[in-house]
Amino acid sequence: MTKSIPILALALVALLAAGTSAFGGEEPPAWAYPVNPPDLKPRADDGILRRVPGSNAAYSITQLRDRFIAPVWHPGDHPPLPSIVAEGRKPNVFACGFCHRADGPGGPENAKLAGLPAAYIVQQMADYKSGARRTSVPKRNVDLMISLSKDISDAEVAAAAAYFSALKPRANIKVVETDAVPKTFVAGWFLAAAKTGEKEAIDRRIIEVPEDLDRFEDRDPRSQFIAYVPIGSIAKGAALVGAGGGGKTLQCAICHGQDLKGLGGVPAIAGRSPSYVVRQLYDIQNDARAGTAAQLMKGPVANLTVDDMLSIAAYLASLAP
Repeated sequence: MTKSIPILALALVALLAAGTSAFGGEEPPAWAYPVNPPDLKPRADDGILRRVPGSNAAYSITQLRDRFIAPVWHPGDHPPLPSIVAEGRKPNVFACGFCHRADGPGGPENAKLAGLPAAYIVQQMADYKSGARRTSVPKRNVDLMISLSKDISDAEVAAAAAYFSALKPRANIKVVETDAVPKTFVAGWFLAAAKTGEKEAIDRRIIEVPEDLDRFEDRDPRSQFIAYVPIGSIAKGAALVGAGGGGKTLQCAICHGQDLKGLGGVPAIAGRSPSYVVRQLYDIQNDARAGTAAQLMKGPVANLTVDDMLSIAAYLASLAP
């Protein structure tokens, strides 16, 4: 049964693509693609060791900024880290666990790797290396992935893929429908709530922020996030995901499984960062993300507006991973 799904998906994608309109030309949504301002300054090391709740570990800010260190705050949450995940390989291959955290939850600025199929992770690294996977907005952290993909070895990719694929993803996003959100600033390719307490209209945006900015910047894998979404977007997303929105797209379960937690080599999409999901849908539609897996998505995303993508992402984020 599992082997027949990709064949069915290809057929449906081909049928849908044959009758779809060309990409509508909407600009990349700035809220999904935060770009670091030129004057962004990293935290200064004040000599005080950082700690997080539930951990006996301690790290300096200098260590927490070192791309060749993956902080291990909660060693009981995961097996020992392979070398490539823990420390990378100097000078050009950063520790996978630095950005994606020790047990792979990622954040709004990158991918959740925990539980992804190993073969899928390997393919994505190959797509970065070949140039098939890029970004619609330059000067973002995807550039780091493209750069390190040129130097990482196949054995290192395989070790990282095996490690992350064996981990169980955890719920770390609370989705809140609202018409007003905290004012935000770009903290490092992601949004963070301003400490002033000011609010503004959400408009047609998703505002995804860490609940505790310091804890997230300290690279704690147990960090939690709030995703503020427009009122009614979850229900609209459920209709698009579950029934295709009256022919606008395909039912996501065809390829991603009835519970949307993956099927065979197809990744899970339930419980993922909504900012990340919108970027992937937009990049695929806009030809910034290609490759074998992305080609299967070309038909389903062809007719989606950015507002549709927002709704789909809001619904998926509301599900348990």
